[in-house]
Amino acid sequence: MKKLLFILAFAGMFSLSQAQTDTYFISGTEMIFSFADINYDKGDVSNPVRWAPVFNLQGHWNADFSKSFGVYTGLGFRNVGYIMDNYQMEDGSLAKKKFRTYNLGIPFGLKLGKLDKAFVYGGYEIELPFHYKEKTFQNDTKSKQTAFFSDRVEQFQQAVFVGVQLPGGANVKFKYYLTEFHNQGKIESGGFKPYEGLTTNVMYVSLTFNMFKGKDFQYSSENSEYY
Repeated sequence: MKKLLFILAFAGMFSLSQAQTDTYFISGTEMIFSFADINYDKGDVSNPVRWAPVFNLQGHWNADFSKSFGVYTGLGFRNVGYIMDNYQMEDGSLAKKKFRTYNLGIPFGLKLGKLDKAFVYGGYEIELPFHYKEKTFQNDTKSKQTAFFSDRVEQFQQAVFVGVQLPGGANVKFKYYLTEFHNQGKIESGGFKPYEGLTTNVMYVSLTFNMFKGKDFQYSSENSEYY
């Protein structure tokens, strides 16, 4: 119910007088540096930073109600995952794992500040992991498995984010996934549960350029009026 009210409130803001609202669409990419908050019942793990510079596309529909306040939504396509050392295999041996999903996401965000220069933003996003990949590195060998709409991960991922748009177009964002990455109830043949006792919440820092504006900002510093 709370999510529905949030979405309705967001939609209502978009429906405010168009005469006083500047609306526009902007697309861009993200360079993602991800890691994870991991709790593993089977031992200590390390979590190297994972760099994902490609296949992170996003488009935002913006509605700016003044020079200092706006909202946005849109659609994102991104590469989300993490790296884990000391994963315990079914036979008790240890391996290195790389987990990744391709996600489709819908953000709901607010923007506050000088929208022609620098501002902060934040919000909520729901994502659908539609393609899964898992790589295993053990004893100088590598194996992988992939699947569309895999039951190895939670079917929907919820996240919150905050960021800052800097003068000149550079943008830095931090995002935290409230939903666990893995489905701990997944059962393989023989009754083995590969993710039992593995609680993982992925988070990342991303760098983009001109995420909300094109080469020139929407507002002119030479103009004192909002347009």
